Amino acid sequence: MKQDVRIIEIKKSVFAANEKTADDLRKELKDKGVFLLNVMSSPGSGKTTTLTQLINVLKDKIKIAVMEADIDSDVDAKTIAEKTGVQSIQLHTGGMCHLDAEMTSQGLNGLDNLDDLDLVILENVGNLVCPAEFDTGAVTSMTILSVPEGDDKPLKYPLMYQVCDLVVINKIDVLPYFTFDMNKVKENIKMRNPKADIIPVCALNGQGIDVLADYILKMVRNWKE
Repeated sequence: MKQDVRIIEIKKSVFAANEKTADDLRKELKDKGVFLLNVMSSPGSGKTTTLTQLINVLKDKIKIAVMEADIDSDVDAKTIAEKTGVQSIQLHTGGMCHLDAEMTSQGLNGLDNLDDLDLVILENVGNLVCPAEFDTGAVTSMTILSVPEGDDKPLKYPLMYQVCDLVVINKIDVLPYFTFDMNKVKENIKMRNPKADIIPVCALNGQGIDVLADYILKMVRNWKE
Protein backbone atom coordinates (compact mmCIF):
# COMPACT_ATOMS: atom_id res chain seq x y z
CA MET A 1 0.00 0.00 0.00
CA LYS A 2 1.47 3.33 -1.07
CA GLN A 3 1.92 5.81 1.72
CA ASP A 4 1.60 9.56 1.35
CA VAL A 5 4.82 11.47 1.76
CA ARG A 6 4.80 13.76 4.77
CA ILE A 7 6.16 17.24 4.23
CA ILE A 8 7.38 19.13 7.28
CA GLU A 9 8.22 22.80 6.94
CA ILE A 10 11.08 23.88 9.17
CA LYS A 11 10.61 27.61 9.68
CA LYS A 12 12.98 28.15 12.57
CA SER A 13 16.64 28.48 11.63
CA VAL A 14 18.81 25.56 12.74
CA PHE A 15 21.32 28.23 13.69
CA ALA A 16 18.90 30.13 15.92
CA ALA A 17 20.23 28.73 19.20
CA ASN A 18 23.81 29.50 18.21
CA GLU A 19 22.87 33.02 17.13
CA LYS A 20 21.24 33.64 20.53
CA THR A 21 24.35 32.36 22.33
CA ALA A 22 26.56 34.53 20.10
CA ASP A 23 24.51 37.66 20.81
CA ASP A 24 24.64 36.97 24.57
CA LEU A 25 28.40 36.45 24.37
CA ARG A 26 28.92 39.74 22.52
CA LYS A 27 26.93 41.57 25.17
CA GLU A 28 28.99 39.98 27.93
CA LEU A 29 32.22 40.94 26.17
CA LYS A 30 30.96 44.48 25.65
CA ASP A 31 30.26 44.77 29.38
CA LYS A 32 33.79 43.58 30.10
CA GLY A 33 35.35 45.81 27.46
CA VAL A 34 36.88 42.84 25.65
CA PHE A 35 37.06 42.86 21.83
CA LEU A 36 36.86 39.42 20.18
CA LEU A 37 38.32 39.14 16.67
CA ASN A 38 37.47 36.03 14.64
CA VAL A 39 40.14 35.22 12.03
CA MET A 40 39.26 32.84 9.20
CA SER A 41 40.98 31.57 6.05
CA SER A 42 42.03 28.47 4.19
CA PRO A 43 44.98 26.40 5.49
CA GLY A 44 48.33 27.85 4.46
CA SER A 45 47.12 31.40 3.91
CA GLY A 46 49.44 32.71 6.62
CA LYS A 47 47.02 33.22 9.53
CA THR A 48 49.51 32.45 12.28
CA THR A 49 52.35 34.42 10.70
CA THR A 50 50.07 37.42 10.16
CA LEU A 51 48.82 37.25 13.73
CA THR A 52 52.37 36.97 15.08
CA GLN A 53 53.38 40.16 13.27
CA LEU A 54 50.17 41.93 14.28
CA ILE A 55 50.44 41.01 17.95
CA ASN A 56 54.07 42.11 18.17
CA VAL A 57 53.04 45.58 16.94
CA LEU A 58 50.06 45.83 19.30
CA LYS A 59 51.13 44.06 22.49
CA ASP A 60 52.75 47.12 24.08
CA LYS A 61 49.59 49.18 23.49
CA ILE A 62 46.83 46.78 24.55
CA LYS A 63 46.52 43.49 26.45
CA ILE A 64 46.06 40.55 24.09
CA ALA A 65 45.34 36.82 24.31
CA VAL A 66 44.94 34.26 21.52
CA MET A 67 42.76 31.17 21.11
CA GLU A 68 43.98 28.77 18.43
CA ALA A 69 41.39 26.35 17.05
CA ASP A 70 42.40 23.15 15.30
CA ILE A 71 41.09 19.63 14.89
CA ASP A 72 44.29 18.42 16.58
CA SER A 73 47.81 19.50 17.65
CA ASP A 74 48.97 22.59 19.53
CA VAL A 75 51.51 23.79 16.98
CA ASP A 76 49.96 27.22 16.37
CA ALA A 77 49.36 27.99 20.05
CA LYS A 78 53.01 27.22 20.83
CA THR A 79 54.19 29.33 17.90
CA ILE A 80 52.17 32.35 19.03
CA ALA A 81 53.30 32.00 22.64
CA GLU A 82 56.97 31.62 21.71
CA LYS A 83 57.09 34.42 19.13
CA THR A 84 54.93 37.01 20.90
CA GLY A 85 54.95 36.18 24.61
CA VAL A 86 51.18 36.71 24.93
CA GLN A 87 48.81 34.21 26.48
CA SER A 88 47.86 31.56 23.92
CA ILE A 89 45.62 28.54 24.38
CA GLN A 90 44.72 25.70 22.03
CA LEU A 91 41.13 24.69 21.34
CA HIS A 92 40.56 21.20 19.95
CA THR A 93 37.30 20.89 18.03
CA GLY A 94 36.97 17.10 18.29
CA GLY A 95 36.93 16.70 14.53
CA MET A 96 34.58 19.60 13.81
CA CYS A 97 35.65 21.98 11.04
CA HIS A 98 34.51 25.16 12.79
CA LEU A 99 33.81 26.84 16.11
CA ASP A 100 30.40 27.96 17.27
CA ALA A 101 29.52 30.46 20.01
CA GLU A 102 29.33 27.90 22.81
CA MET A 103 32.75 26.48 21.94
CA THR A 104 34.15 30.00 21.79
CA SER A 105 32.65 30.78 25.19
CA GLN A 106 34.31 27.69 26.66
CA GLY A 107 37.63 28.87 25.25
CA LEU A 108 37.20 32.33 26.75
CA ASN A 109 36.52 30.75 30.13
CA GLY A 110 39.88 29.02 29.81
CA LEU A 111 41.81 32.28 29.55
CA ASP A 112 43.47 33.83 32.57
CA ASN A 113 42.09 37.20 33.71
CA LEU A 114 39.66 37.73 30.83
CA ASP A 115 38.41 40.95 32.46
CA ASP A 116 41.89 42.46 32.16
CA LEU A 117 42.20 41.83 28.41
CA ASP A 118 41.50 44.33 25.64
CA LEU A 119 41.69 42.03 22.63
CA VAL A 120 41.15 38.29 22.23
CA ILE A 121 42.01 36.85 18.83
CA LEU A 122 40.32 33.63 17.77
CA GLU A 123 42.16 31.85 14.97
CA ASN A 124 39.40 29.67 13.57
CA VAL A 125 39.87 26.30 11.89
CA GLY A 126 41.46 26.58 8.44
CA ASN A 127 38.45 26.22 6.15
CA LEU A 128 36.62 28.51 3.73
CA VAL A 129 33.19 26.92 4.23
CA CYS A 130 32.13 25.81 7.72
CA PRO A 131 33.57 28.65 9.87
CA ALA A 132 31.62 31.20 7.82
CA GLU A 133 28.33 29.51 8.72
CA PHE A 134 28.63 29.85 12.50
CA ASP A 135 28.56 33.08 14.50
CA THR A 136 31.27 32.77 17.16
CA GLY A 137 30.16 35.80 19.16
CA ALA A 138 33.03 37.85 17.78
CA VAL A 139 32.73 41.60 17.36
CA THR A 140 34.49 41.49 14.00
CA SER A 141 35.42 38.74 11.54
CA MET A 142 38.57 38.97 9.45
CA THR A 143 39.36 36.78 6.46
CA ILE A 144 42.87 36.27 5.10
CA LEU A 145 43.25 35.57 1.38
CA SER A 146 46.75 34.78 0.13
CA VAL A 147 47.94 35.59 -3.37
CA PRO A 148 48.74 31.96 -4.31
CA GLU A 149 45.09 31.03 -3.69
CA GLY A 150 43.93 33.15 -6.62
CA ASP A 151 41.79 36.24 -7.08
CA ASP A 152 38.64 34.18 -7.73
CA LYS A 153 38.16 32.87 -4.17
CA PRO A 154 35.43 35.42 -3.31
CA LEU A 155 33.44 34.05 -6.25
CA LYS A 156 33.89 30.43 -5.22
CA TYR A 157 33.29 30.87 -1.47
CA PRO A 158 30.74 33.71 -1.31
CA LEU A 159 29.56 33.29 2.29
CA MET A 160 33.07 33.67 3.72
CA TYR A 161 33.35 37.10 2.14
CA GLN A 162 29.77 38.09 2.92
CA VAL A 163 30.22 37.60 6.68
CA CYS A 164 33.63 39.21 7.07
CA ASP A 165 34.21 42.85 7.91
CA LEU A 166 37.83 42.89 6.82
CA VAL A 167 39.77 41.03 4.13
CA VAL A 168 43.54 40.88 4.51
CA ILE A 169 45.30 40.01 1.26
CA ASN A 170 48.51 38.29 2.32
CA LYS A 171 51.74 37.31 0.52
CA ILE A 172 51.76 40.34 -1.75
CA ASP A 173 55.52 39.86 -2.10
CA VAL A 174 54.87 37.01 -4.57
CA LEU A 175 52.49 38.96 -6.80
CA PRO A 176 55.02 38.95 -9.70
CA TYR A 177 55.01 35.15 -9.75
CA PHE A 178 51.27 34.48 -9.80
CA THR A 179 48.38 35.36 -12.09
CA PHE A 180 46.66 37.45 -9.44
CA ASP A 181 44.92 40.69 -10.31
CA MET A 182 44.68 42.97 -7.27
CA ASN A 183 42.03 45.16 -8.85
CA LYS A 184 40.00 42.11 -9.83
CA VAL A 185 40.12 40.55 -6.37
CA LYS A 186 38.97 43.82 -4.81
CA GLU A 187 36.12 43.94 -7.31
CA ASN A 188 35.18 40.34 -6.46
CA ILE A 189 35.26 41.05 -2.71
CA LYS A 190 33.11 44.16 -3.09
CA MET A 191 30.66 42.17 -5.21
CA ARG A 192 30.11 39.87 -2.24
CA ASN A 193 30.37 42.52 0.46
CA PRO A 194 30.41 46.21 -0.50
CA LYS A 195 31.17 47.21 3.09
CA ALA A 196 34.25 45.01 3.53
CA ASP A 197 37.54 46.77 4.16
CA ILE A 198 40.60 45.43 2.33
CA ILE A 199 44.20 45.63 3.54
CA PRO A 200 47.11 44.13 1.52
CA VAL A 201 50.04 42.81 3.60
CA CYS A 202 53.10 40.63 3.50
CA ALA A 203 53.28 38.87 6.85
CA LEU A 204 56.73 37.51 6.03
CA ASN A 205 58.44 40.91 5.81
CA GLY A 206 55.89 42.98 7.73
CA GLN A 207 54.71 45.14 4.83
CA GLY A 208 51.28 46.58 5.60
CA ILE A 209 51.16 45.20 9.16
CA ASP A 210 51.26 48.69 10.68
CA VAL A 211 48.18 49.64 8.66
CA LEU A 212 46.42 46.48 9.86
CA ALA A 213 47.47 47.13 13.46
CA ASP A 214 46.11 50.69 13.35
CA TYR A 215 42.83 49.39 11.96
CA ILE A 216 42.45 46.79 14.73
CA LEU A 217 43.53 49.20 17.46
CA LYS A 218 40.92 51.74 16.38
CA MET A 219 38.18 49.08 16.48
CA VAL A 220 39.24 47.89 19.94
CA ARG A 221 39.25 51.40 21.35
CA ASN A 222 35.86 52.21 19.79
CA TRP A 223 34.42 49.01 21.29
CA LYS A 224 35.62 49.95 24.76
CA GLU A 225 34.03 53.42 24.70
